[in-house]
Amino acid sequence: VQLQASGGGLVQAGGSLRLSCAASGRTLSNHVMGWFRQAPGKEREFVAAIRWGATWYADSVKGRFTFSRDNAQNTVYLQMNSLKPEDTAVYYCAAGDGIILTTIRQIRAYDSWGQGTLVTVSS
Repeated sequence: VQLQASGGGLVQAGGSLRLSCAASGRTLSNHVMGWFRQAPGKEREFVAAIRWGATWYADSVKGRFTFSRDNAQNTVYLQMNSLKPEDTAVYYCAAGDGIILTTIRQIRAYDSWGQGTLVTVSS
C-alpha cells in the first residue's frame, strides 16, 4: 500500500492542525494504521494507532490528538489540538497488516510508510 501524508505546517502553540494520510493500492479498512513522529536529533516515536474503532495514543498526546479513519475515502486523519513546541517533528503515517496488538506501538510492526509531513509549533 502506498501512503501519502499531508497537512503539516507552521502553527503557534495552542493551535490546531489536521494531518491526513491517503492510501492507494490497497484498502485500509483491514490494516492497523499508525502515526509516528521524529523530532530533529531524536528517534522516531509512536504517536497514535487505530484498528477498526479502537485507538491507542502516546501519553504525551493523549487528550489532545484524535485519530480517525474514513474507510470510504481510504484515508486516516490525525486531529492535533493544543499543540506545543515539543510536538514539532516530521510526522509519518504507517500501515501494517496482521499486527499483533502488543506490538502496535513499535515501528517494526508496520510495513508501509508515507513520506512524512513537517509540523512546526512556535512558542
